[in-house]
Amino acid sequence: MKKILLPALGVLLAAGAAQAQNTKPAAGGQATDPNHAQTTQGTGINQVGNSIPAAAYYEGGQQAMYDFIAKEIKYPLLAKRNRMQGRCIVSFTLNTDGTMQGIKLVKGVGGGTGEEALRVVRLLKFKKPEYPILTSLPIDFKLGVTGANALEN
Repeated sequence: MKKILLPALGVLLAAGAAQAQNTKPAAGGQATDPNHAQTTQGTGINQVGNSIPAAAYYEGGQQAMYDFIAKEIKYPLLAKRNRMQGRCIVSFTLNTDGTMQGIKLVKGVGGGTGEEALRVVRLLKFKKPEYPILTSLPIDFKLGVTGANALEN
């Protein structure tokens, strides 16, 4: 009888844990929504619902920063040919004089997308923050969108 109850209890506990994960509120008290991020049509860049700390120091804010990235980014030909898409994450420290240091690729997709993300992040110009900020910037590469990143350069 113990052999029958233990597996059944394990199944019930696993089901309860899965249910708790799906309904657990986020740290801010709101339920997490996997579809919360919005993709700007034509840019291939996913704009995260929460503000990126360094975006407050970009002239025009987060929207202007992503508009600049969308204008400058070029989808790497190798990634396009191999249908590679996904999110690259670039990390850097924004210094008190507005310069960036320690720019590195935290996560790449391959096919030259990481190198392209690094190139575009290096072009960003920030205002001077009061203190150094360690931050990361997500840049999405999506196929099938129109805009500057659809060009084969």
